[in-house]
Amino acid sequence: MTPSALLCQFRLIGLCRKWCSSRAFTCQAAVNQLRREQGATALAGRVDRFGGITVDLADVGLPKDISETAFADLLTDSLGRWKSEGKVAVWLRVPIAMSRCAGAAAARGFTFHHAQERHAVLSLWMGAGESKLPGFATHQIGVAGAVVDESNGKVLVVQDKNKTKNAWKFPGGLSDPGENIVTAVREVLEETGIRSEFRSLLSIRQQHNHPGAFGMSDIYVICRLRPLSYDIHFCTRECERCEWLSLAELARTADTTPITSRVARLLLHGLERGFESIDLAMEELPAVYSGMFYQLYHRQIPSS
Repeated sequence: MTPSALLCQFRLIGLCRKWCSSRAFTCQAAVNQLRREQGATALAGRVDRFGGITVDLADVGLPKDISETAFADLLTDSLGRWKSEGKVAVWLRVPIAMSRCAGAAAARGFTFHHAQERHAVLSLWMGAGESKLPGFATHQIGVAGAVVDESNGKVLVVQDKNKTKNAWKFPGGLSDPGENIVTAVREVLEETGIRSEFRSLLSIRQQHNHPGAFGMSDIYVICRLRPLSYDIHFCTRECERCEWLSLAELARTADTTPITSRVARLLLHGLERGFESIDLAMEELPAVYSGMFYQLYHRQIPSS
């Protein structure tokens, strides 16, 4: 290397060190200013009724480029403060842009609780004994609609694409977060073009270690729907075939799944004896939390 090139390299190293030192100083200065403004040495958070505190790093005024070292110092001070106040748990919400802070939290005993698209939540139990923190959601909800044409005893069925076995099944899919199982109406419309209305809940299947749920648990719900239209316009991206099939044929064919066959026999019983003998109807009731409601599914109580 020539002397001029070596001199340039030394200058570049010096500039890098100066920039890094300046950045660290700026981050630490911002943290110190935050401490002065808050008048405390603890991160601001929301205290819950269980004695825990939730801190969202996106909302506490930290610089976006805070270093892991500067955050570690602030978190250490905060943990000491919360411990002295008798807090039993800390929930730390870390935006993806501040992921470096997760390392500092892990070094102080935090573990991952769950993650979504733009953030992760870490938790720390500080109470006595084993952790009493609840686990994150472990189930996904699949919904399907058995759309029954009572005038001819036929039901709407599909064969999915990209399956190892092209078995007849009821159209459906995963319920989105915040949706009720009545979302079967939406799934049926998207897959088949058939409009329908919810009538009842027919069956619930629970399966653990489900391959399609990242090894978690899966709940699969089948609803009885009444058709409001009859012309099929199915989604060719998702479905290989879509037909109105006789319930009697669906109940005895080998080209279906065990649960579809069983529910087909249940629907045949409903056609013959009345659907009130198989339906779990839905009733909306007020929750114990003010302003909230839930849906209860149960057999109808006979009127006196």
